[in-house]
Amino acid sequence: MTEAVTRLWRGNGVLFALTVLLLAAFTACTADTPIDRPAPLYGEVPIDYPLELWDQDVEGQTLLRVRVTDTGRVDSVVVLESSGHSAFDSAAIVGARELRFRPARKGGKRIEVWAQVPVHFSKRSRPDTAFFF
Repeated sequence: MTEAVTRLWRGNGVLFALTVLLLAAFTACTADTPIDRPAPLYGEVPIDYPLELWDQDVEGQTLLRVRVTDTGRVDSVVVLESSGHSAFDSAAIVGARELRFRPARKGGKRIEVWAQVPVHFSKRSRPDTAFFF
């Protein structure tokens, strides 16, 4: 796939390469006060499908653990489950650092939390309804 085609797909806002799902996986949670989970801010997904794997028709999934700060930024990323391809894992890590969220809240106060983010690298497009946060 050429760089021009990649830009065209991204420019049209078509999410063809991956789906990012946010799962509740918080540390330091208590039963007393519920935590309002962080919510992703929509826009362009900053995770690029590695072109060499796209050209080889390789697909995969990397499961990340990210720390979402009280300002909604990601300040730490850990690979929980590798895709088996270092290019996918690296792209997922680099892109996850650029994700932005509405911060989690506990008792009305913004808090820092850990969350799991599976990153799916697929050449098949997924319907918008596949996004669950």
